[in-house]
Amino acid sequence: MPVFDPNTPMQTRRLAGSHYGYSGTRLDALGSAEYTLVAIAADKSGSVASFRTEIERCLGEIVSACRAHARADQLMMRVLTFHGGIEELHGFVPLPTLDPKGYQGRVKVGGSTALYDACLNAVASVVSYGDTLASADFTVNGLVFVLTDGEDNVSSSSAADVKRAIDEAVRSEKLDSVHTVLVGVGVGGATSQALMRFSAEAGFDDYLAIETADAASLERLARFASRSIALQSTALGTGASSTVSLKF
Repeated sequence: MPVFDPNTPMQTRRLAGSHYGYSGTRLDALGSAEYTLVAIAADKSGSVASFRTEIERCLGEIVSACRAHARADQLMMRVLTFHGGIEELHGFVPLPTLDPKGYQGRVKVGGSTALYDACLNAVASVVSYGDTLASADFTVNGLVFVLTDGEDNVSSSSAADVKRAIDEAVRSEKLDSVHTVLVGVGVGGATSQALMRFSAEAGFDDYLAIETADAASLERLARFASRSIALQSTALGTGASSTVSLKF
């Protein structure tokens, strides 16, 4: 089954200086005057094989929870996965068109970890599509989640490139606000410390470490993400960025 309604009219867009672009719903097909843009990048390198289905379930639970929110019609979500490269599971589409069960079997694991490339693409896509919407008089803010179980080992971009993208998102005069969260899944010790350093160097707003990548932990992550999305949407128009407590 498709992740989203295949009849949704989409346009593919390029990102300057990147091999990877993104897709987004055509503006004439949108029914609201304001949107929170959510980009989720999920690691699918070989090391996540043991909890691949939990990641898929987590994505579906985020969608299911957000569909029940009062501002679901003002949410658009994009999901990409990454190993040595980037695969867009779907571009920015109105959240009510997403099927929570559509992620099952979609995360194909294997390969290395292009973490920096994925972070850069996720953030840059929010800035690019947000600017497009704002130029057409939509009110827009953004939220980026990146889920990984390890450090970068293959990207063509750098941590400094990710920082520049996040800085651009923060400085953007067209985005009402943007919030970025890096999540270490199934990490501890040296790996978690390395991801924490990368989070600080790149300018992420928050870093969340989850030591055990089991069904219960990923379910809590889905609740955390959906609450964060709901609060960021509620903050739209205030110029403020809002997420829930990082207690996990």
